[in-house]
Amino acid sequence: MQQVTPFLWFDGQAEDAAKFYTTVFDDAEITDSDLVPEDSPGTPGTVMSVTFTVKGQEIVALNGGPDFTFTPAVSLFVHCQSQDEVDRYWEALTDGGEPLPCGWVTDRFGVTWQIVPDRLLELRKDPDPERANRAWQAMLKMGKIETAEIEAAADG
Repeated sequence: MQQVTPFLWFDGQAEDAAKFYTTVFDDAEITDSDLVPEDSPGTPGTVMSVTFTVKGQEIVALNGGPDFTFTPAVSLFVHCQSQDEVDRYWEALTDGGEPLPCGWVTDRFGVTWQIVPDRLLELRKDPDPERANRAWQAMLKMGKIETAEIEAAADG
């Protein structure tokens, strides 16, 4: 069992969000759900929380009510092995959501994700600081990160 589990607070959309995320990511599944018990806030018998995994990370979605909302101050970072992965996740998460700069997207539920190709991280640590900076500067001008464009910028 992991020692730290992200808890995402929704206003009645926890189950819908968990189902959505398990369609976006191939290696995702809902592993548990709890119902609101009697004599508790909320409607007894409705979904209180849903536990699911994405890429091996356990996450809990809680129907906590309208008191709190998401901001991009907290985001979920997704390492992508290929441009195909970047494209697939970006397309799915921006459907009903909002694309943001530098590979960030806020999905239809208000959760912010960073969709980042590992190649950007490799280029950012290039031993040639000018090459690394060119890759970084190219990324700063993008919404969805395009690996080929970052590599071309790094190469000058």
